[in-house]
Amino acid sequence: MSTVVVQFCALFERLRQRLALGCPDAASPAGWLLVQLGLLLLPSSALLASFLLFPALLLGSLRRECPYWRDPWNWPLIAAGLLMLLGCFNAYSGGLALSGLGNWIPFFWAFWGFQPYLADAKARRRMALWLVAGTVPVVVTGLGQLWLGWQGPWQVLGGLIIWFVAPGGEPEGRLSGLFDYANIAAAWLALVWPLALAALVQPGLKRGRRLLVLAVVVALVAALVLTDSRNGWGALVLAVPLVLGPLSWPWLLPLLALALVPVVLSVLPGVPTLLQDPARSLVPESVWSRLSDSRYASERALASTRLSQWSVALQLISERPWLGWGAAAFSVLYPLRTGKWHGHSHNLPLELAVSHGLPVAIAVVGLVLALLVVSQRCASMSLFDRAWWAAILIVVVLHGTDMPFFDSRLNIAGWMLLAGLRSRIGEPRSNDSVTVL
Repeated sequence: MSTVVVQFCALFERLRQRLALGCPDAASPAGWLLVQLGLLLLPSSALLASFLLFPALLLGSLRRECPYWRDPWNWPLIAAGLLMLLGCFNAYSGGLALSGLGNWIPFFWAFWGFQPYLADAKARRRMALWLVAGTVPVVVTGLGQLWLGWQGPWQVLGGLIIWFVAPGGEPEGRLSGLFDYANIAAAWLALVWPLALAALVQPGLKRGRRLLVLAVVVALVAALVLTDSRNGWGALVLAVPLVLGPLSWPWLLPLLALALVPVVLSVLPGVPTLLQDPARSLVPESVWSRLSDSRYASERALASTRLSQWSVALQLISERPWLGWGAAAFSVLYPLRTGKWHGHSHNLPLELAVSHGLPVAIAVVGLVLALLVVSQRCASMSLFDRAWWAAILIVVVLHGTDMPFFDSRLNIAGWMLLAGLRSRIGEPRSNDSVTVL
């Protein structure tokens, strides 16, 4: 028995030493270990991940050279947080307004507190790889859900963690894996896709490891396709030129454009039958019928379409433009005005403006867009920094027509990625030669 204990302790120590490698100078060594394990567990359980990420966040906030309020990048978040709190006093949604701040204000702090762990390109590369590794259970359960008939609920720790893996997917026939809905699973897989692609094409990787990464990437792409999410499919295409970089564009962009021609011809209305029929014979019916909305034509005729939601959201914003109606007010007001229930407006800027007012929406959205622009221009990008930037861009695009950030796992990952962009600003110029661990 003592021999087993000694071997286990030796294995644990080797693992600890491995995780300790690459810790940025400004980061807490203990927090560095916790944040890596937290990201590994995040796709499977936000609760388990939080037990690791929260103390890492506390450690990342201590003994900082620059206090929170002195960083100009935090000023829009400070202003937004104060306006959100002020709006709670006259919120139409009552107590929901205060509880809804949990989706925002703690993450304004996380944006700053996680930055020491993402202070250089090597650290961001390692965190990206942990996100990819942590996504494997999502892919495996999703494929098993559709192909092998797996179904939950599965539980561990006496029911503290429960995975409701819906039989056949949620909705039926669409991969959802460990997430509640296919679109949320697609958002997570789309976020991780550019990071996985960078892991596959990185130079210097040994053949055995590259084959392992290739298997993960193929399975991830298959899972993303099976979510039947149009946003997810678009992310598959968008990430490729962004990750591979400008040097690939002279041959890659024409190739992608050529591949997309039959898809575009198969879905656009008004295309002559002479062109559309051959295009639809090349593109799988499951793809063109989904993209053209012909599969759900009867459902899209209802007043519950995106255009209806956005129209009502704009009306609500015009009535209370400064402090909004309070968090979750859209779910209360939309049924009163249309007779149809929807939990949110399916557009993050509109949702922010409805809930907290136009100034808050401008502050938060403006910060994200500024981070994308400035971090891209401030220094040359390594392969994984391009993938990191592409992941954030994909998250931003996804929130134009949906609200996956309401899933805490995506919210945590999104703010972690934003913290990484902030950490890039002011870095010295870098190149793609990052040591393979």
